[in-house]
Amino acid sequence: MEWLSGWLPEWPPKFPPDPLYLVWAALIIFLFFALFALWEVHCINRRREHEEMFGTQVFDVKVAAFGFSDKEKRTLDKIIRMSSFENKDAILNSSGLFEQAVTTFYDVRNVFDVRDETVEAVERLRNKMNFTASNPLSEIYSTRQFNVGDRIDLFPENGTLIKRSEIVWRTEKEWAITYDGSDGPAKSFVGRDIRIRWTRPDDAIYSTTLQIRRLDDSANFVLHHSADLDKRQLRRWVREQVAFPVTAIFENGETLYGTLLDLSAGGIMIGLPKECYPGQHMRIQFELPSFGDEDVEIEILRNLGQKNKDFPNYYCLTASFRGKFGWTQERVLQYLFELSKSKKESKKWVKQV
Repeated sequence: MEWLSGWLPEWPPKFPPDPLYLVWAALIIFLFFALFALWEVHCINRRREHEEMFGTQVFDVKVAAFGFSDKEKRTLDKIIRMSSFENKDAILNSSGLFEQAVTTFYDVRNVFDVRDETVEAVERLRNKMNFTASNPLSEIYSTRQFNVGDRIDLFPENGTLIKRSEIVWRTEKEWAITYDGSDGPAKSFVGRDIRIRWTRPDDAIYSTTLQIRRLDDSANFVLHHSADLDKRQLRRWVREQVAFPVTAIFENGETLYGTLLDLSAGGIMIGLPKECYPGQHMRIQFELPSFGDEDVEIEILRNLGQKNKDFPNYYCLTASFRGKFGWTQERVLQYLFELSKSKKESKKWVKQV
């Protein structure tokens, strides 16, 4: 014990106390409180794992209504008890809360170590509660809510847009999107970051940056999931009524002439003498005053029917821009800004008169 004599303070302590004695006293107090905090956390976790949570009765009623299987019930219980929610039924009331709890569960357990039957049960839970992106009322929190067939815009590191990509398969662990080969061999993208963007009509644009992990057997990009989604509300775009002549060129080569009825940086309403269906793609050509000719791809979102009294023979179609529309969007924004500025100055002049 002689080797400790240089480290331990003298006892009984002198007055004023040796600084080393104060250091040891502070260390002992710190360790005591740290152990106490760890014990409290352990007790809380133990209570969450074994005791009845608040809202259990309401939870049981809702679960019975959904018709979950025994496996799905056990999986849901594990997800809830690993979350920070106090009310057990909260996870059933919101797709955002459900995905938040699922993400925590996968992060703690490591999604690639979770058994296949468990991740399959999670996917069934999401579908039965209709928490996928196909439900317009669901809150989007994670890419796990995206559906096979959804169109995705891709922005590689060099900023070039790879258009017409779509989700070809998705599991709880990974998902894959198509690549058309227009920017080089698919294998050259493995390990690189890519910006993906998904637009939900009448809601928002969701985007995030992900790394291309590998290629599947069909040379599709395989990605990990992300809950770090940047959301831009579509409602933030200023929309102005216009009446610009427009030429619509369909994918089969058919050409129609109509009118651009309103315009925003997020999308348009176009009037055509022919019904179109949601998801249909076409190119439109029109002249933007003061900026020149525009040629851009659009996707039909909704057919509102023949509702415009000024153009009774036209079907009113809402659409979003697709493909390489960045330059068009920038010029539309400038046009709308100038138009808004002109209207304000006109009102100001009228008031002065």
